[in-house]
Amino acid sequence: MSIFKGMIIAFSIYSKIPVPVFEWKDDDMKYHLIFFPWIGVIIGALIYGWRVLVLQFNIGIVAYSFIGYVIPLLITGGFHVDGFMDTSDAIKSYKSKEEKLKILSDPHIGAFAVISFSLLSAIYIAAFSEISNKGVLVFVCSFAVTRALSAIAVLIFPSAKEKGMLHTFSKTGSLAGKIVLNFLILQLMALFCFMVWADRIYGIGLIITALISTLFYRHKMIKEFGGITGDTAGYFVCVTETFMAVVAAIISIVMSVI
Repeated sequence: MSIFKGMIIAFSIYSKIPVPVFEWKDDDMKYHLIFFPWIGVIIGALIYGWRVLVLQFNIGIVAYSFIGYVIPLLITGGFHVDGFMDTSDAIKSYKSKEEKLKILSDPHIGAFAVISFSLLSAIYIAAFSEISNKGVLVFVCSFAVTRALSAIAVLIFPSAKEKGMLHTFSKTGSLAGKIVLNFLILQLMALFCFMVWADRIYGIGLIITALISTLFYRHKMIKEFGGITGDTAGYFVCVTETFMAVVAAIISIVMSVI
């Protein structure tokens, strides 16, 4: 029952998908991160379905690209975007680690957050529009991959805060923590295998991109904040998905001229 409740809690926290409502207890939440990548699977399936409709009805590239961009926002309610914008504001403040952590907790957004998100969105939309039919099947896996890696990071990367949602979830020493970590790694490996099976060039390229982005994320967040937080986890998801879109677009363009 805790597993089932964990799935409901994951969808309730990280998505706008309707789920049954019940009163949460600490014991109900210990397995919820296992299901975080599942939200990415749903996003990827919807985007792939949208691609099929676009090809079937000859829908234009502008509508395809912008609706493809909006689908993840509709499913998540902008949950990760909020973290990206808060983290961008904190990083661009160039203040001490303690002051940056205070900025992360500030519900208001600044000019740097708006500018950073606008640039990230433009890059993502442009890259998404260039991904070939063959590349889309691999790229849609990125939404699950980034969430699996983000959840693994929550469990094994140092936390910047002594309290908060992320600190509550980052308990790998317990049996539940080890179970969650093992299941996340299994899901990640399954995703990697599928990506390489779907197309070796796209698969290997996007896997390497995701892993490099994860290492960069760890280094950057420890340098800036002393560790990761719930907000920086959202930053990671947004940035890594964009990196993977750019690499998929580059591979598509190169493959088209070879």
